[in-house]
Amino acid sequence: MVKDIPLSEITLRRYEKPYDSSKRELIRKICLSFGLLQPGDSRDIVVDLLLVLEDSRTKKEWMNSFEIRDRVQGKRKEHSLEEKGLAESNIRRQLKRLRDAMLVDKKENRYRLSEFAPLGEIFETKIEKFLIPQTIERIKEYLGKLE
Repeated sequence: MVKDIPLSEITLRRYEKPYDSSKRELIRKICLSFGLLQPGDSRDIVVDLLLVLEDSRTKKEWMNSFEIRDRVQGKRKEHSLEEKGLAESNIRRQLKRLRDAMLVDKKENRYRLSEFAPLGEIFETKIEKFLIPQTIERIKEYLGKLE
């Protein structure tokens, strides 16, 4: 029996323009837009994780999962949010999701936003110019075979 396992997967959503949003709210909308967070999902630890990685990007700072967890915990306290989802296994799982989405690099158990690039640049080079065209081309191959 053959399983249908995708080589890659992408979800994109479009929201209203980002008027006067806080940095956390901007990151939350980015996570929703990239399909990293589902609408209405209260388990939003990935938002704070990406926020911590974005903050460390400007300092060109690699962090291990324990440092990330501690900073995420601080962000959640700062915003008066529940501290659910801070288990080490969940932090590593969320980091893996971000790596699979080509947003995060890992080297010797340390993490950073890909090449310390801004999220906009990562989106443009790795998703918009690389992943989306490949995905569209493969869909066209299936459609062509159907004809």
